[in-house]
Amino acid sequence: MKDILVHMDDSERCVARLDIAVGLAKQYGARLTGLFARIESHKPSAVAHKASDPLVAARDAAAALFAEKTKAAGVAGRWWQLAHGEPGHVLSETMFCARYADLVVMGQIDAKSKLVPKELVEHTILNCGRPVLVVPHTGSFPTVGERIAVAWNAGKEAVRALNDAKPLMLNAKSVTVLSMHKPQDRGASSMGDVPHVDVLDHLVTCGVTATGEHLAGEHIGKMDMLLSRLCDLGADLVVMGAHGQYGLSLKRGSGTKYVLAHMTVPVLMSN
Repeated sequence: MKDILVHMDDSERCVARLDIAVGLAKQYGARLTGLFARIESHKPSAVAHKASDPLVAARDAAAALFAEKTKAAGVAGRWWQLAHGEPGHVLSETMFCARYADLVVMGQIDAKSKLVPKELVEHTILNCGRPVLVVPHTGSFPTVGERIAVAWNAGKEAVRALNDAKPLMLNAKSVTVLSMHKPQDRGASSMGDVPHVDVLDHLVTCGVTATGEHLAGEHIGKMDMLLSRLCDLGADLVVMGAHGQYGLSLKRGSGTKYVLAHMTVPVLMSN
């Protein structure tokens, strides 16, 4: 993990996610790119695809904050900024820029905020092909990744998230795999019993010692149980796959939406 990107704007929570991104960049010796992407509040400027004076001022303030934080931490920094704040531009270009990083750090969307498109985080997660670390819009997080919980259902998205999070797991003090499926769900094939597979065994081979638990319940009920168990474990990061709507039912992606709306600790999601 040598190339990290953090989404920047002029919200109050920007400092919180920047601090987390700077900390991770310093821990892993990574370069940190700050990407300023925000909706234009001056509608004529948005229509003209031109940054207004207030947007330029907000961008410059964010750039100064980024330079200050990276310099103080001794982290190699790079600054990117979108040309203007037309909503569609912000949505598509943020996702596109995220493809050029090993990890993307973003903030949970506040329903009351008008600074970014409501679907920015979900759109980026489902389309950028990179792991996205989402920081809640409330709370303080002095550590991220010391006590990791993995939401595991053996699906493609969960596999991707597990693999993407391995660098973090190698440095964690504890890793707990919260299984969202029963082992016998795989059944048997015409060739006889399927081989025994164990995600904990796989992690040990990769140098990660983890414990496992099984969560009962279905769909959103499982998401509530997951969020509750995170509190019990004192987890400071949850790793999970993100499900989209590409030809799938709404129920298929509802767990992702639910966690993004109700998360209380940082979440690393991959699709």
